[in-house]
Amino acid sequence: MPRAVWRGTISFGLVAIPVRLHVATDEGSSVPLHLLCKNDGSRLRNLRWCPTENREIPWDEVVRGYEIAKDEHVVLTRDDLESLPLRTTRTIEILQFCAREEVPDLYLDRAYYVEPEEVGRRPYTLLRTALERSNRVGIGKIALRDREHLARIGWIGETLVLETLLWPEQIRDAGELDLPSGVTPHAAEVDMATMLVDALVRPFDPSEYHDEYRAALLRLVEEKQAGREVERAEAPAAPEKVIDLMEALRASVEAARARGTGTG
Repeated sequence: MPRAVWRGTISFGLVAIPVRLHVATDEGSSVPLHLLCKNDGSRLRNLRWCPTENREIPWDEVVRGYEIAKDEHVVLTRDDLESLPLRTTRTIEILQFCAREEVPDLYLDRAYYVEPEEVGRRPYTLLRTALERSNRVGIGKIALRDREHLARIGWIGETLVLETLLWPEQIRDAGELDLPSGVTPHAAEVDMATMLVDALVRPFDPSEYHDEYRAALLRLVEEKQAGREVERAEAPAAPEKVIDLMEALRASVEAARARGTGTG
């Protein structure tokens, strides 16, 4: 496991649990594609360019600033940011508990495994057991990566998991979308669609699914590297006529049932 990205304490009433946070997801499995110069194939560089001094600025000369007017900033140092009077810099105080499903999936941001320090193993297990038994999650706040986040603390198996949440103002309003209104499906269509859902129900097993885009991209790289002609996949043809919804549902149910019995 890589080094912890945060060390501090989870406050659970008067109980303090010293913990470490580890990033729970890995984005490194994607295929890295670099930006190249079309003319000579050289890899392009991202420069921290100062237009006033007309030169690239090294990291040790970079500072952060908050813009208060056009081209006017208040400079903030690392010490300034670390000295902010926030309890959440080193403490995650659980402010409330609620049912897991009360937090909309739209609010979920990033997941972190919570690992106890040696002296926190017993209260860590206590909190995880209490959450599991009550089927609830904790809601608190944490300062992480130069920002304060709302956070949800839940569990997966024996592990506590902290998920940072988006703030309400970060969620865009869906009211501007052109959604169907005044459309009521026929009762027979609803019944058939429900049958299709039932026919496709099975326990979720993430190992059944694979990143086909990544595999196809790597095959493409291998073929081009070997100098072989690349086969181009044909785009799916657009339907020539409007499909009868009921017939499409009925055929889908039959196909799903056939696959379920192993005859498909």
